[in-house]
Amino acid sequence: MSPSLESAPDRDALAGEYVLGLVEGADRERLEQRIAREPALAASVETWRGHLAAIDATARPIPPSPGLWARIEAEIAGILPAAERGRAKALKAGGTLADWWNSLFIWRGAAFAGALAAILLAIGLNGALDRAKRQPVMVAVLLTDANVAAAVVNTYPDGRVEMVPLQNIAVPAGMALEIWTLWDRTVGPRSVGLIDRARTTPLRLDQLPLGTNQLFEITIEPATGSPTGRPTGPIVAKGNTAQAL
Repeated sequence: MSPSLESAPDRDALAGEYVLGLVEGADRERLEQRIAREPALAASVETWRGHLAAIDATARPIPPSPGLWARIEAEIAGILPAAERGRAKALKAGGTLADWWNSLFIWRGAAFAGALAAILLAIGLNGALDRAKRQPVMVAVLLTDANVAAAVVNTYPDGRVEMVPLQNIAVPAGMALEIWTLWDRTVGPRSVGLIDRARTTPLRLDQLPLGTNQLFEITIEPATGSPTGRPTGPIVAKGNTAQAL
């Protein structure tokens, strides 16, 4: 179609295809030449980029599974013969139906719908993955001697472990809060964090085991940490890990 005869909807559809990456090879090169010399087409491209910028910003790349492209190609190979048969029937029918089947605008609209559906599906998958990463897989509620929840330890699917205080914990001058974990009494407790005040902090488990019914506790220790490598001060709170519901 000559650019001078191109309708505004067709021009917008072409610009959208370009922004979505549906135009490739020599067609893309020719289109980019047109964009450089046709202000109306260039403006339409910028409009589409603006529409899709918010979606672009939220999407994170997810590598496809090894067999994904092979499955897509197989499905397309199965669809194409049926589509060609439908096209042949439409051409025989003639008139309005044939015009509809050969409408560039209709097929571009269908391409847009498919591309946008894929984008929204990717965003939904990314959102679900992000939510899954933020959900702890194990939780330990650390209780005081009075059975008051003082802090919670969360462990996440990616291996992160953090302690979140649930109330203020008084720390004497020159002292600190040290967090410990114990998974085997024959090994003894290991320090996994030292903080000057009650605050959310990541715990350094490194290569230490982590499982259900594992003890975490907080003690009051010197500002530089326990001098013996074992808890020496009073226990502020303690609790065992359990699977998060």
